[in-house]
Amino acid sequence: MSFPLLTATAALPALGAVATAAVPAARRTAAKWLALLVSLATLALAVVVLVRFDPDGARYQLTESHAWIKAFGVRYELGVDGIAVALIALTALLIPFIVLAGWHDADPLETGSRRWRPTQGFFALILAVEAMVIISFEATDVFVFYIFFEAMLIPMYFLIGGFGDRAHEHGEEAAATQRSYAAVKFLLYNLVGGLIMLAAVIGLYVVAGNFSLAEIAQARANGTLHMATSTERWLFLGFFFAFAVKAPLWPLHTWLPNAMQESTAPVAVLITAVVDKVGTFAMLRFCLQLFPEASKWATPVILVLAVISIVYGALLAVGQRDIKRLVAYASISHFGFIVLGIFAMTSQGQSGATLYMVNHGISTAALMLVAGFLISRRGSRLIADYGGVQKVAPVLAGTFLIGGLATLSLPGLAPFVSEFLVLVGTFTRYPAIGVVATFGIVLAALYTLVLYQRTMTGPVKPEVSAMPDLRARELVVVAPLIVLLIFLGVYPKPVTDIVNPAVKQTMSDVQKKDPKPEVEAAK
Repeated sequence: MSFPLLTATAALPALGAVATAAVPAARRTAAKWLALLVSLATLALAVVVLVRFDPDGARYQLTESHAWIKAFGVRYELGVDGIAVALIALTALLIPFIVLAGWHDADPLETGSRRWRPTQGFFALILAVEAMVIISFEATDVFVFYIFFEAMLIPMYFLIGGFGDRAHEHGEEAAATQRSYAAVKFLLYNLVGGLIMLAAVIGLYVVAGNFSLAEIAQARANGTLHMATSTERWLFLGFFFAFAVKAPLWPLHTWLPNAMQESTAPVAVLITAVVDKVGTFAMLRFCLQLFPEASKWATPVILVLAVISIVYGALLAVGQRDIKRLVAYASISHFGFIVLGIFAMTSQGQSGATLYMVNHGISTAALMLVAGFLISRRGSRLIADYGGVQKVAPVLAGTFLIGGLATLSLPGLAPFVSEFLVLVGTFTRYPAIGVVATFGIVLAALYTLVLYQRTMTGPVKPEVSAMPDLRARELVVVAPLIVLLIFLGVYPKPVTDIVNPAVKQTMSDVQKKDPKPEVEAAK
């Protein structure tokens, strides 16, 4: 195909970000509509990518390859497999809802001597993040991936620090301080991970002589790539460390609760449902494909870290007083399941992990955006400030409940299928790890139901007695996400059909086969 579809899918939101930022400050409504239209057009291109992709075809499709920095063997190479296609579709799907949900989050507001940044800057930064995330999913040149993996930190830094949550119990001055702290912490953690990865990227070039996934795989298959065991392990650790920070995986997770707490709800969704997926995706694309032997060597330790993330994140979610921090710790637990599925080294586990990335994005978006609507009405993130909301805003409470039930992986909702596959894939090879991981399910039920009980049930508190129910714009945001949660919970086949062939190829890269059943099937 001569038309550079993958480039266009990433370039459109990038150009849209520039155009949105250029809108005069007096025309902030025009900036909002422009951002929304660009995000919808990007979604249309993502659908074209999805339609043109053949799950049973070549591993990487819709490829583009152009010389870039010849002296260092860097090429502008793009291509998508089933895993990348699914995550590009997820990203393009969520951005219009993020834009709509944040329609008024960056409106100018005088508070003492402080004034919020221009509205158009908020939406331009969201589109810039979308462009960088999409091209990260598309890049098959390690250097190209690294550039955008790091570059997305800059717009995220400004979204957290410059457009943070206005709800703060100690006033605007304290809120500004906390936003700055959260933004700097986010940036420093991810920059450290990125610098370590940069050293590993340089090391990979010294060993392989180029950055192309396809060429490195071909050289490995031909026996012309000779990588010492110790070298492969060090390079793997450099890549994995950066991806574990981004994911985030315990003990490199501590930036996430602060970032989500201080962000607006749409930006919190952008962080955990979109940006963080780049980390787990990169584990599949780069760690397992480039360093198969080192991946198997590190598996026992990574599985332990994943299980700690599952249980630790869920335990801390149970004790949270802040709604956003609760969702953040729940996400840390869920990312533990995703990493567990990836490194269980079974087809069920990796299919479940990929499906989990998609389903977690939808369920977290539904829960966090409804929570954002709730917080904007009351002006507080504290759970104790709510009570009896379901009596005055039943639609808001109902959608909040469905988002919460999806978070605890209730059967019939999308995350259940992915979590089930991850656990099945883990049990077949590491039964003890699988047993411990199941405690995360019990704890998820506890923190979700307790959150709903404390905020939505009981006597109506005077502060929420006049709370309005969801408005038309908010329903447009939430309703499609709820429909998707139910549809993919009942019928996940459209996604699994896309990702399963890519998972089989990844299993082949690490030369792993599924364990044989201990009991033979009846003939």
